[in-house]
Amino acid sequence: MLNTIGCFRDAASGRIALDQFKMVYVAPMKSLVREMVGNFSLKLGQLGLTVRELSGDVNLNKQQIAETQLIVTTPEKWDIVTRKSGDRAYTQLVRLILFDEIHLLHDERGPVIESIVARTLRQVESTQEMVRMVGLSATLPNYEDVATFLRVKDENLFAFDNSYRPVPLEQQYVGITVKKPMKQYQLMNEITYEKVLAHAGRDQVLVFVHSRKETAKTARAIRDQALANDTLGRFLSEEAAAREILQTEAENAKDPVLRDLLPYGFAVHHAGMSRADRTLVEDLFLERVIQVLVSTATLAWGVNLPAHTVIIKGTKIYNPEKGAWVELSPLDVMQMFGRAGRPQHDTKGEGILITTHQELQYYGSLMNNQLPIESQFIAKLADNLNAEVAMGTVQTAHEAVQWLRYTYLYICMLRSPTLYGVSYDEYDADRRLEQRRLDLVHSAATLLDKSNLIKYDRKSGLFQITNLGRVAAHYYISHASIATYNEHLKQSMSDIDLFRLFALSSEFRLIGVRQEEKLELEKLLDKVPVPVKEGVEEPSAKINVLLQAYVSRLKLDGFALVADMVYVTQSAARIMRALFEIVLKRRWAQLAVRTLTLCKMIAARMWPSQCLLRQFGTIPEAIIAKLEKKEMDFDRLYDLNSQQLGDLIAFPSQGKMLHRHIHQFPRLELSAQVQPITRSLLKIDLTLTADFNFVESHHGHAEGFWVWVEDVDGENILHHEFFLLKGAYAEDDHYLTFTVPLLEPMPPQYFIRVVSDRWLGAESVLPISFAYLILPEKYPPHTELLDLQPVLLGDLKNDAFARAYEDDVRVLNPIQTQTFPVLYGSDHSVLVAAPTGSGKTLCAEMCVLRMLGQGALEDGARRRCVYLAPLEAIAAERYVQWTMLFEQKLGRRVVKLTGETPVDLKLLEAADVVVSTPAHWDALSRRWRSRKNVHTVALLVVDELHLIGGEPGPTLEVVVSRMRYMASQTERPLRIAAFSSSLANARDLADWIGAAPKCTFNFHPNVRPVPLEIHLQGFEQAHFETRMLAMVKPTVQALTHGAAGKPAIVFAPNRKLVLRFALELRQHCEAGPEAQRTRFLHVPPADLEPLLAPVTNPFLRDMLQYGIAIYHEHMSEAERRVVQRLFEAEAIQVAIVTRTLCWGLPLAAYLVVIMGTESYDGKAHRFVDYPTTDVLQMMGRACRPRHDAAAKCAILCHGARKDYYRKFLFEPLPVESHLDLYLADHVNAEVVAKTIESKQDCVDYLTWSFFYRRLTQNPIYYNLQGVSHRHVSDHLSELVEYTVQTLSDCGMVAVEEDTDLSPLNLGMIAAHYGIQHTTAEMFASSLTERTKLKGLIEVVASASEYDKLELGRGESAVLQQLAGHLPVKINSVRFDDAHAKANVLLQCHFSQKRLSADLAADQKEVVRTALRLVRALVDVISSSGWLAPALTAMELSQMLVQARWSFDPFLQQVPHFAPAVLERCAKAEVETVSDLLELEPDERRDLLRMDKAEMKAVALYCNRFPSIDVDLEMVDADAVTAGAPALVSVSLEREEGLAMGAVLAPRCPVEKVEEWWVVVGDQKANALLAIKRVALGRAASLKIPFVAPEAGHHDLMVFFMCDSYAGCDQELPLAIDVGEAESEEEDEDEDESEEEEEEGQGEAAGSGDRMSE
Repeated sequence: MLNTIGCFRDAASGRIALDQFKMVYVAPMKSLVREMVGNFSLKLGQLGLTVRELSGDVNLNKQQIAETQLIVTTPEKWDIVTRKSGDRAYTQLVRLILFDEIHLLHDERGPVIESIVARTLRQVESTQEMVRMVGLSATLPNYEDVATFLRVKDENLFAFDNSYRPVPLEQQYVGITVKKPMKQYQLMNEITYEKVLAHAGRDQVLVFVHSRKETAKTARAIRDQALANDTLGRFLSEEAAAREILQTEAENAKDPVLRDLLPYGFAVHHAGMSRADRTLVEDLFLERVIQVLVSTATLAWGVNLPAHTVIIKGTKIYNPEKGAWVELSPLDVMQMFGRAGRPQHDTKGEGILITTHQELQYYGSLMNNQLPIESQFIAKLADNLNAEVAMGTVQTAHEAVQWLRYTYLYICMLRSPTLYGVSYDEYDADRRLEQRRLDLVHSAATLLDKSNLIKYDRKSGLFQITNLGRVAAHYYISHASIATYNEHLKQSMSDIDLFRLFALSSEFRLIGVRQEEKLELEKLLDKVPVPVKEGVEEPSAKINVLLQAYVSRLKLDGFALVADMVYVTQSAARIMRALFEIVLKRRWAQLAVRTLTLCKMIAARMWPSQCLLRQFGTIPEAIIAKLEKKEMDFDRLYDLNSQQLGDLIAFPSQGKMLHRHIHQFPRLELSAQVQPITRSLLKIDLTLTADFNFVESHHGHAEGFWVWVEDVDGENILHHEFFLLKGAYAEDDHYLTFTVPLLEPMPPQYFIRVVSDRWLGAESVLPISFAYLILPEKYPPHTELLDLQPVLLGDLKNDAFARAYEDDVRVLNPIQTQTFPVLYGSDHSVLVAAPTGSGKTLCAEMCVLRMLGQGALEDGARRRCVYLAPLEAIAAERYVQWTMLFEQKLGRRVVKLTGETPVDLKLLEAADVVVSTPAHWDALSRRWRSRKNVHTVALLVVDELHLIGGEPGPTLEVVVSRMRYMASQTERPLRIAAFSSSLANARDLADWIGAAPKCTFNFHPNVRPVPLEIHLQGFEQAHFETRMLAMVKPTVQALTHGAAGKPAIVFAPNRKLVLRFALELRQHCEAGPEAQRTRFLHVPPADLEPLLAPVTNPFLRDMLQYGIAIYHEHMSEAERRVVQRLFEAEAIQVAIVTRTLCWGLPLAAYLVVIMGTESYDGKAHRFVDYPTTDVLQMMGRACRPRHDAAAKCAILCHGARKDYYRKFLFEPLPVESHLDLYLADHVNAEVVAKTIESKQDCVDYLTWSFFYRRLTQNPIYYNLQGVSHRHVSDHLSELVEYTVQTLSDCGMVAVEEDTDLSPLNLGMIAAHYGIQHTTAEMFASSLTERTKLKGLIEVVASASEYDKLELGRGESAVLQQLAGHLPVKINSVRFDDAHAKANVLLQCHFSQKRLSADLAADQKEVVRTALRLVRALVDVISSSGWLAPALTAMELSQMLVQARWSFDPFLQQVPHFAPAVLERCAKAEVETVSDLLELEPDERRDLLRMDKAEMKAVALYCNRFPSIDVDLEMVDADAVTAGAPALVSVSLEREEGLAMGAVLAPRCPVEKVEEWWVVVGDQKANALLAIKRVALGRAASLKIPFVAPEAGHHDLMVFFMCDSYAGCDQELPLAIDVGEAESEEEDEDEDESEEEEEEGQGEAAGSGDRMSE
């Protein structure tokens, strides 16, 4: 242990890296485990190491495991842990395993140790991570065999015979010839007394007996005999003090036997005594106060308490597993004799064994090393093989044969072949015993196949695990028991049948009914509540009764019966859980409820008819009894208050306690919304709310619940999943979304049942009625793929076009050929829906070529094409492709919109082809009436139209609807070409975009240019990390065997798993022969090296040398290009990609492996399924038409989702609109653009949408109760009323005469900056004239735009830690909130803190959004006329661009200005860029101390840094009167010689164009009078209107504020004298003038942006 610890100790500091290693100590008994935990804790605790027990009684959670360095465990527990294939949290850091008492190999528990060692050895080979194994044992004759088994080198093998004992052992064996039990017992007592007497007064004696009762009987028998023979004085110490101690301690002892025996110098010790009594006995014995100690074997194993003499009284012990009395194992005898002789005190120890005469020779030879230890593995081979198959480590008979090489059985078979059924002839013919091992494997596999644990293909030797096999491996159930369950499990079983089935388990097959037990069993049969069919003679009746007696807490008399009951109940929870899992897999609803209830009854030891509050274990029995007498329903108790409860139990003072417990009992409130997806599939959105007080002392960290949907009869489970309610989020609502089949004919209802996994009676049922369910319309058939002559490039009839394609395309594929006449030969709108990878991009290019070949429009304007991609990744990929095709080859201008409106307008003017996302085109096309270039769009290409059902859907839908509306208003032709994956409801989409039936192509998902072979594999592991680890080996096998040396792409859920799987794959390469190390690299390593120059990431560089690439969001563009080139050239074979990059991924492969189909949802705190569109997109990457005749895709998913994917990967999904959920923002934008001016306009606007088309096709999905014209009309009117009312309440629009709509200032700001109406309203309501920087940061972080900011797993702890080191404290107490995350990331941006790659990526998005929000924020503050907050908001804009705090030095934004440089500048009083420029060159060099490259970067920055001359002049200064409009003229001129261009801000996530605010304000009054935003070139002249303040002299200020650079702002005084207002105005109503003033201010403030544009 110290050696292992030393490997992780820093020699310099002495610190130990506690989180980098674990050690495991395997001890044979729980009592020994406990002793070792105590011993090691004392010693290793001083080094800061944590030692914990892991046994059947003690489980550790993930956090405890992470904190533990030494795990002390039993073989069975460690076997269970390591056979759960993914629980690598336990095993991956293990560097040392110590096997104490490894001679257990000879015992019936030996196979467990063999299994663990074999598994560890194979793990070391596959992972190349060394695990040291150390075996400790008693003296063995064949120790060399065990050493070979553990792979111990000769120099590391240490064997010591008995001569090395610290104290020599003298052994006596006494054989009793008497046969009659009573006489035998009496004789044994007499011999024991004589042997004890021989040592009385001189040496201490330990007497071992074999039951707890026997300790008292034997001790009393010796004492009574000593009393009778008057020899008692010899047992008592002569010292008075010792007698006094015995007398005193006897009075303090709790155990009556101990109180009786201690005064005489005798004591007993067994596990049934209290901890205090056992410690007392151990201490008194150590101090030699007690002479004779009678103990059970637990003392030999669990406590190191040596004595001079050890007597083993009798060698018969009861074995409940065999249901019989058996001989004491040699292991136990050796352990007990090991306690003889005290090294410091004795010159010899004495061991006396009293047994029957016939066993004398057996023990004599045994204790003198004449019997070698042999393997017992064959007896358990089938179950161990099943465990390996379930883990995925053995998948064929050949692999199983190899696995047996690592067992002790193989070593023993080689040493003594005849002992294991191998003749000498067979051994000579097959020295490695491969055939014998194959025979053993075949026999075991046949047995497992017969019991339905595995599927065994005898021809190929392939093994495939079944659900039953997984259950058996997970719960440690034997194959024989599973066979019994297969035979007897029926859907209609009652509780009586379940108890009976439990009793038939093969684990209890050896337990029989003894004659002396029958009377007691008869009595128990009458007491137990569930009737037992069998008679008392049947062993199954005995098991059944014992289990019920355990649940009923009945007391038993007979020792053997108690032992049997302990054995039965130890297995009960495990077996019943296995039965529950089997029933759940079979989807039997009623039986699942019954089996789960039985599991909970066994755990709680109570019946469901008893008071449910018993489960707390803290309520007094008297109160529980009173409640049970009342026989009140639990729901009625729940409704009573504490006073009523006190009165009910006639114990008023306990009412509050009872009320508290009742409201801590787990209850969930359920509500569900049902939406039909197709006529045979329902989507259910279930909301679960905890209706109880979550208390950690009762509920732990989390409560588990089973959620399942039952059919109308409550017989079958249609869907089931496990839901974990975490204590930290117990007060939140939780959402589950799942799909269930809708059976024919349609049933009246389904039931959702939610049952606690732990608490009896904690169950909720929600009926789902289908009385008003209207199913969607049937879908039209798919377009049939015709067998046509392929189209050639010459058919384009344009040489330039043909030349552009000649390097890439020879002929068009069948889908392109069939659609070509419509795409290229007509101007009709068209919809092409085909699987991903069908060549739809080329189809889109045909439409663009058609438009480019048509020349200008009738009025001479150039025709433009707009390409809309729902996702930025697709738009970026398409921009690169089309720049090469249309711009470089055909000379047409291709642009990509940026989202900055002024820039985009210029790009649009110059473009032939515009690539955009829906959001960017939405911002540009909202004001289409005034933007003539938008009218010239002749072709709108919409790619991936099926994503209209996803997140970008509502904006995409609005944009396409607007373009169609615009075309109808301008009467200019607009062609819409839409492309999508295969759809169920393509006809509705085609109608919406105006495509006729002949121009609608909707091909089936199976119609692909390259046929795709799809493999689905389900994994049952409940825990995500465990499930992902279980997927590693199947993925590796798919890559090595399924890819056939061709390119393969693996999609993993996140970057962390991409890196982890890359390491696993590299380890797999390294574990194989030398030739396989570079199996994925298809070029010589020397040729690869020059290509890796741009790769700076050492991990990626290392992986590429194995032919493995990683591809994730945080890689540089140069590294991505290297990976892309190597993969396309097939130099490397494997690319491991994050699933978020599936869109826009420029790689295609022969094989695609989708490794897991879930990602973490930080808001719901759980894992959710990928959108189906993402899975289809990933599948589409398996398509290389010019290279492969076929392709493969393997989808590894959670077992519960397998049926869902089986249905929808082969049948297309319908897409639905979500516009109704996001309508308010779009309506507000249209009201501002004057497209909508009344509620009727709003209804008309909706009729252009896809939402309107789907409303009647799937009414229930949109909460529509009928499909008549009246229903639709009312629904739309209600939707419009609700939307308008929402906007009106938020101050976005004004409603006049109950129908007319006009925009308000806040609505204009929201529309102009594209922010949500809820954000604008929150800005307006949260800000005050006193708001400081902290308040502004909080307001920006609270914007609705951040609602969808994803929270990574475990991120809340990281965010909380970061928040503790930030200047502005965050008031949020919960860091699992998206807005708290936004706040932390913004502050980290200002503080320039280094973040993890994932947080840094999120930070970019947060800052990008914040730039837009702050500009809107300035306008909202300006509308209120507050000067100070407006100026602070402008400084916040500078902070965002330059990543600095407003209080940081201005020079911090200059490149290479490190803290040391800033410190020198501060001492020299150089504070600004101007100060820096004024220095002499030598002074500057001396101050900065930078090299040439750094000085060049500083010079570039200083030349770009704005220096603006500002001149002010009041227009008609003498004529300014109070309340009247005034005008200030501002002239701006950039200093000559300064460079212009994008802002130099390396930490800003977007390329920023420098803009300025000109603000007129009164600082004394904190009043902002006017504001204008300017994009400044070389010079500009502005006239800024504002409303003059009250009469008198005013010292106003004009602020010239940059939105990007800090330190270049200017404040210029503006003194004005305001005259009295004219008399006519004085007569006007005061309120009216105030109103006008507010309007004037609002317009001046709010309209600045629109004016500047």
